[in-house]
Amino acid sequence: MELKWDVPVFRPWIPSKLPSLPLLLMLVLSLCLFSPTKCLDLDPDDKSSLLCFNSSVQDPNRSLATWVGSNCTNWTGISCENRTGRVVSVNLANMNLSGKVLPCLCNLSFLEYLNLSGNNFNGTIPTCFGSLASLKTIDLSHNSFSGVLPDNITRLGQLRELVLNGNQQLGGDLPWWIGNFSSNLEKLDLSSNSFNGEMPDSLFHLKSLRHLDLGDNYISGNVHEFYQSLEFLGLASNKLFGTLPCFSASTKSLTVLTLANNSLVGGIPTCIASLEALAHLNLSFNHLSYGISPRLVFTEKLLVLDLSFNDLSGPLPGKIAEATEKSGLVLLDLSHNRFSGKIPLKITELKSLQALFLSHNLLTGEIPARIGNLTYLQVVDLSYNSLSGSIPLDIVGCFQLLALILNNNNLSGEIQPELDALDSLKILDVSHNKISGEIPLTLAGLKSLEVVDLSSNNLSGTLNDAITKWLNLKYLSLAHNKFSGNLPSWLFTFEAIQVIDFSGNKFSGFIPDGNFNISFRSNNGNSVRDPKVPFISVKSIEIKVSAMVIDTSELSFTFKVSSMVGIDLSDNLLRGEIPNVLFEVEGLEYLNLSYNYLDGQLPSLEKMWNLRALDLSHNSLSGQIPGNISTLKDLILLNLSYNSFSGSVPVNQGYRRFPGAFAGNPDLCVESSGEGCERGSPPAEPGKTFEEVEGPILVWVFCVSAFVSFYLGVVGLFCSARARSYILRKKV
Repeated sequence: MELKWDVPVFRPWIPSKLPSLPLLLMLVLSLCLFSPTKCLDLDPDDKSSLLCFNSSVQDPNRSLATWVGSNCTNWTGISCENRTGRVVSVNLANMNLSGKVLPCLCNLSFLEYLNLSGNNFNGTIPTCFGSLASLKTIDLSHNSFSGVLPDNITRLGQLRELVLNGNQQLGGDLPWWIGNFSSNLEKLDLSSNSFNGEMPDSLFHLKSLRHLDLGDNYISGNVHEFYQSLEFLGLASNKLFGTLPCFSASTKSLTVLTLANNSLVGGIPTCIASLEALAHLNLSFNHLSYGISPRLVFTEKLLVLDLSFNDLSGPLPGKIAEATEKSGLVLLDLSHNRFSGKIPLKITELKSLQALFLSHNLLTGEIPARIGNLTYLQVVDLSYNSLSGSIPLDIVGCFQLLALILNNNNLSGEIQPELDALDSLKILDVSHNKISGEIPLTLAGLKSLEVVDLSSNNLSGTLNDAITKWLNLKYLSLAHNKFSGNLPSWLFTFEAIQVIDFSGNKFSGFIPDGNFNISFRSNNGNSVRDPKVPFISVKSIEIKVSAMVIDTSELSFTFKVSSMVGIDLSDNLLRGEIPNVLFEVEGLEYLNLSYNYLDGQLPSLEKMWNLRALDLSHNSLSGQIPGNISTLKDLILLNLSYNSFSGSVPVNQGYRRFPGAFAGNPDLCVESSGEGCERGSPPAEPGKTFEEVEGPILVWVFCVSAFVSFYLGVVGLFCSARARSYILRKKV
């Protein structure tokens, strides 16, 4: 069957007296006749103003290539009044435009809506904007505007929304008139700029104001009561001080309140719990103190509560918020305070909870067995406390768990085989506890694991093949345990691995000789480091959690590992020669094989372009020191001491910047300029350990072998009545 589409063609009343028109023109004329709104002519003056504005705009994506002709509907981002053709709306958001905004844009005298957000416009905000008397919305957010906010804005008495956030060079004193120039102003967003000074009194009394965000500036002064019904109040990351007010004028309306990263003091008043619509409360990074009153109980509408990084003390609140089966807290963060006592059982009744952070407190007792009741839980961090007992078996009830972080406690017992039920787990950190036994074979079921830290426990036995099933592994630390036996042949074959730390065990035999994976070779850690910064020997893990709560209160968890790429097999019982292939891994940034019984000769290091630290001390390596290492520009730590090297080390081969690197090699001649040969000599006290030997090279010891960062990008908890936006940064 053949389908045909008949297009109506305009036919004049006397066709014989009209010249023949091209088909396209006839089609346009027909559309204008039957649908006049699709053929609305731009006002000539407004057209000239837009073309003038466009003349200074860089448009690499050719988004404004449609700005030709006079049909308003064809002009991208432009809306016109139906009868007059006057431009009433300019919406050029997120078009990758740049350049300066010329004053000719101000000739659009009927303009009501102006949105240039998400581009790279620069220069100052044109003072002539004040002449656009009909403007109701100005959105210049996320550009590169600089200077101060022009006083002519005060002439915009009809303005409802002024959104200028994300222009870091835009600032100066917060204008005194900002709260009284428009009695219609509902939304004011000056966040992520460089404004300073105090908030004018008029801002606290502007009755029309519903959304105020001044976060991430340099605003100072005392936090006052606001006397209007606010829905959103963002004052985070400023220099505000004083005690927390009750915001009583917003009891029924305020949904988002964030005062994080200021200098607030005192306790948390119980009147805050009277905010009936509150869904997001962030008071983190302040100096709040005292205990939390038992009367501070929020409604079930609260989705996010962050009180982290304060000086709160006393027991954890038995009940912090009302909860139902389908509503209640999604994220609770009380970390980095001085809470003490046991974890209350009431927390396990927050059935909607998906992220629980109680780390860096003084908590004692056992992890509640009923934690398994939190079936929506995805992230739990109880690290850096004094919790005891074993990991409760009931935790397998949290079958959606993605991150289990329990390090630096007093946990004991064994790793239960039943933990294989947590088959979504990506992060497992139980380091620095007293856990014993072997790694169960059943943990092969944890195929989603990417980060595993079991270091500094009492684990023992040999490595079984369960680990080989963790195909996505990026970081693996079994350091400082009692593992023994030979290193398995599959040790370096994980495709995504960046860090392997088996130091401080009783592994014996030879270092496996085989092909190294692409991750070690290509150095895909994607971390940018200053080569002048000393090698970091203290393990530091940073977790940035991004959460999304939309309608169903679902939390989205993602993360990225960016780490020093390295291998640490130090302080074991390894013997034999070091495989040559290990010195051909171009992506390796550090290698620590110290305190073993390795022998043989040291091959050339010139292929290890990214090497920053190499420690082969306290072995039985012999032969000559390899040739020129001056090409290894990033190398900041070299330790070849206490071996059996011989021959000479020429002064011009790049070794002079590592004093003390050859101590304890009596047959080695270290040339020095103008002074001949210096023999490697033992330290003044031969019994000293590696950490105690003098010399700058030994300051940064490989006590811990990696610097690991987990990045979880904020997707946001939306700020509408049905969804809220939240960003959380944790340090473990």
